[in-house]
Order: sequence, then structure tokens, then C-alpha cells
Amino acid sequence: MFRNKGTIIAEGLKIKGSVSAEGLVEVNGQIEGDVHCTSLFVSPKAAINGGVEADRIVVNGRVEGPIRAGEVMLKSHAYVVGDIQCQHLSIERGAHFDGRSICSAQANVQKVPQKLNERLRKESELKATREPAEASVA
Repeated sequence: MFRNKGTIIAEGLKIKGSVSAEGLVEVNGQIEGDVHCTSLFVSPKAAINGGVEADRIVVNGRVEGPIRAGEVMLKSHAYVVGDIQCQHLSIERGAHFDGRSICSAQANVQKVPQKLNERLRKESELKATREPAEASVA
């Protein structure tokens, strides 16, 4: 399902706050906050406590919060508590899902990359305006 290398959140790493990235994000650690990316893989030892938005999401770990995607796959070790809004949903035997699923051809996830690109552009502009000020202070 995923062909491109991306960002890996390693086992033992705990992030408090939102995570935004282009491309694939593989979570092996813990995230307390929302995750916005193009593709997301949640490994069996991983946990996310917050909302998740991506074009494609594979969960084989724990997600507590709403999921919004074009395609969602809950693998056999998935533990999901929260609503899922998507275009396509598949659930393997052994997966735990406690919530509502809303699957429609118009899941409105096409806005995710636009929001992400806009957020990344704003962050880079903000960083660019801060760097000269930090350099003059030093």
C-alpha cells in the first residue's frame, strides 16, 4: 500500500502536540495530539490519542480519536475508539473498533493535502521571519 519512505516516529518516543508531515508517517511510538499527513501507518506497539487525517491510513496499533481518510484499513491488532469517516473501510478479523463509521464517495479528505501544504507554507514563512531576528540577537 505504501511505496515511499517517510517519517518514522520510533518506539519509545512520545510526542505531545500535533504532527504534520507530507508523505508517509510510520508511528511506532506514542502521539498525544492530532496527526495530519498523506499516508499513515500505526504499528502494533504504537498509540495515538487524537484525531487522524490522511489520504490512506493503516492501523495495526491503538488510535483513540476520530479518523478521517480516503482509505482506512484496520489490521488484526488494531484497537480504535472513535468515529471513522472515509471512502473505503476494511476491518480484519481480530481488530477492535468502537465508534461509528461513515463511508461515502464524498468523504471530503481531498482538503487534507491543501490544508497541510498551507500549514507548512505558513510555518516556513514564520520560521524565515524569525531566523534573521535570532541571528541579530546572537
